[in-house]
Amino acid sequence: MAADNSVSRRGFLENALLGGGALAALPVVFQPAAAAQRAAAAVPHPLDPLTADEIEAATAILDEAGVLGRGFRFISTSLLEPAKTEMQAWKPGQPLARLAQVVLLDRESGLGFEAIVDLGKHAVSGFKKLPAGVQPAMFIGECQECEQAVRQSPKFLEALAKRGIDDANLVIIDCWSAGNYGNEPAGYKNRRLTRPLFFLKPDEAANPYSRPIDGLLAVIDLNTSEVLEVRDFGPVPLPPEEGRWDRDSIGKFRDGLMPLEIVQPEGPSFTVSGRDVRWQHWRFRIGFNAREGLTLHDVRHWDAGRERPILHRASICEMLVTYGDPGEPYYRKNPFDIGEYLLGAMANPLSQGCDCLGTIRYFDAHIVTERGDALAIKNAICLHEEDAGLLWKHTEQRMDQAEARRSRRLVVSYIATAGNYDYAFYWHFYQDGSLACEVKLTGIMNTTAIHRGQTPEFGVEVAPQLAAPFHQHVFCARLDLDIDGNENSVQEVNTVGLPRAPKNPHGHAFRAEVTPLAIESAARRHVNGAAGRFWRVVNPQRKNRLGQPVGYRLIPGENCPLLLQPDSAVARRAGFTQHQLWVTPHRDDERFAAGEYPNQHAGGDGLPRWTTADRSVAATDIVLWYVFGHNHVPRLEDWPVMPVSSLGFALKPDGFFERNPALDLPPPG
Repeated sequence: MAADNSVSRRGFLENALLGGGALAALPVVFQPAAAAQRAAAAVPHPLDPLTADEIEAATAILDEAGVLGRGFRFISTSLLEPAKTEMQAWKPGQPLARLAQVVLLDRESGLGFEAIVDLGKHAVSGFKKLPAGVQPAMFIGECQECEQAVRQSPKFLEALAKRGIDDANLVIIDCWSAGNYGNEPAGYKNRRLTRPLFFLKPDEAANPYSRPIDGLLAVIDLNTSEVLEVRDFGPVPLPPEEGRWDRDSIGKFRDGLMPLEIVQPEGPSFTVSGRDVRWQHWRFRIGFNAREGLTLHDVRHWDAGRERPILHRASICEMLVTYGDPGEPYYRKNPFDIGEYLLGAMANPLSQGCDCLGTIRYFDAHIVTERGDALAIKNAICLHEEDAGLLWKHTEQRMDQAEARRSRRLVVSYIATAGNYDYAFYWHFYQDGSLACEVKLTGIMNTTAIHRGQTPEFGVEVAPQLAAPFHQHVFCARLDLDIDGNENSVQEVNTVGLPRAPKNPHGHAFRAEVTPLAIESAARRHVNGAAGRFWRVVNPQRKNRLGQPVGYRLIPGENCPLLLQPDSAVARRAGFTQHQLWVTPHRDDERFAAGEYPNQHAGGDGLPRWTTADRSVAATDIVLWYVFGHNHVPRLEDWPVMPVSSLGFALKPDGFFERNPALDLPPPG
C-alpha cells in the first residue's frame, strides 16, 4: 500500500469526512496494480467469492483513489452479490459487474466507512461515511492492542496483585463486545468499546477457562487503546483444578477401537466445476464471505427433464450467545458472533480424518487483513458424501417380498472458532429431495469462579469452585426460497385434535389445519411442538398432477425461545429472536437479521424494523427467516471440553414431486 502522503488523498478524505453520505461515480483514473491486473485476467462466476487477487485489487484501487487515510483499517472485503433480478436474468458469458464491498474503520476519527469497488472498471463507484456511533465489526488486531493496554494499566495490575497474580503476561484477555445497555456513562458515547474477560494461563498446555479471574470489569477504547475504567468487585479464589484436555495430559487412551474405513475406490458421486456442484439430481453453488461464512446459491433439483429452482440463497446470517447470570460483569456477556465478530473470518483450516471423513473436496476461503492484504484460509469448506442409514424399506409378508434402499447424503460444511466455543455448520443434501441444516456446538464453556461450598444460582458447578453459567445459543437462517419460481406463499400447518361431535363420536379425530400467512405481521410465528407445527412454502402458479400447488415444508428441530425479558437491552438489540419464523418480501439490502451493524447498536434494527411496514408476503418473492436456539444447562460431562450438541431444521418436499423421488435408487449389492 502506498504511503499516506499525497495531497489528492488528503483532499478526498476531508471531503468524505465533511460531506458524508454516498459519493457516487468517483473520478478515478490510474494504472491498476499487479493484483488488479491478475484479477481482471480471470473472469469468475458472478457469485464466486472474491479471490485473493481481487481482495488486494480492491485495496489497491482504494489506495490509488486517495481514500485510505493513515488511521484506516480494513474490517472486511467481500463480494457485493449481484441483485437477484440481475442474477436470474444473467446468462453464462454475459458481462456482469464484479463489485467488492469494503468496510473500513478510521481509528483517528472513530468513524466507519463503506466503499464499493468496481473491479472490472478499476474504480471506486461508491463511498460513504457511517453515522457517528455506528461501529463496524471488531477485528483481531485491535483486540491484541487491547490486551497490551490492559496489561499496562496500574489499576489492572493492582487488581491482579489482590488475587495473588504478579505476572500480567500469564493472563488471557478475551476481547468481548461491549454491547449497549443504556447505562453507559456519557463520556462513552460514540466510542468504540470492548469489555474483556480475564483468565489465568500459567503455561502453554493449560486450559485458561479453568481459572477465570473473576470480579473484574474493564472498559477499553479500541481506537485509542485507552483503558477507560477498571472496576474491582472483589476477588474470588481461583478454582484449584487445571482442567487440561490436550492429548499429552489425558494419559492412557482406551483400547479396543478397531479401524473403520470409509473409502470410495471409484471416486465420489459428485462433480465439481469451480464452485458449481452436481450430485444425485442436485445442483448448487458454494459461496463464502467473512461475515456469514458458508453460503449456498442457486439450489436446484433435476426432475422430469428440467432443473427446478428451490433456493436462491441460504445462509446462517446472525447468531447470539446470551448468558443468564444477572451479576456484574456477567450480564454483559451477549456476543453477536456473526455481526460483531465476523464468524466466517474465524473459519478453521479443516483436516482430513478428523474434521471430515471419506473422499473430500476442499475449498479455500480468502479474507482481508486489517492492512488490506488477502489472507487464505486453506480447506475452509469441506464437501463429501456419507452414509445416512435407511432411506426406505418395506417387507410384504404375504408375497415374501422385501425392498430396501440405503440413504446417502452430500455434506457441505465449515467450522469456526469464536473464542472458547467452536461451531460446525453443515448443509445436508438427500436423495429424496430433502435438504437439512445442522449446527454442532462444541469447544469449552465460558466459566466463572465461585467460593468453596457455594451453590451457583445461575449456573452449574462443573469442577471444584468452577461454574458454567446457563446460556443460550440462538441462530438465524436466511432462506431465500424460490419454489419452482419467485411467486411463493407461506402456509402454517398445525395438527389439532377435534372435540367429540356427531362426526367424531369416539374422540379419535384429528386433522391438519392450514392457515395462509399473507402479511408480515401475521407471519411472525413461534414453534409449537404440541401441534406438530411446520410451515409450507408453495408456488400457487405451479401445480402437481393432483392439482395442488407444489411446495416445500420447513420442519423445526430442537428449539428454545429466548428466555430474556422482551424489554431487556439484549432482547431489543436481538429483536429477531422474539419469533422463530419471520417472512419478508425479498429485498437485496435486507441481509442480516439484526441489521448491518449490530456492534454497540441500541436495537430495533433488522427484522423488527423492516416488518413494521407489514408488507404483503402472498404470491410474491419471499424470504424465510428461521430462528432456532439451543438452551444450554451445563452438565459435568460438558467439562473440560464439551461433546457435540446438535440442532437445526429440515426442508422437505411437500407436493413438489409426483411421488417418492428416491424410488429409482438402485438396490444394494
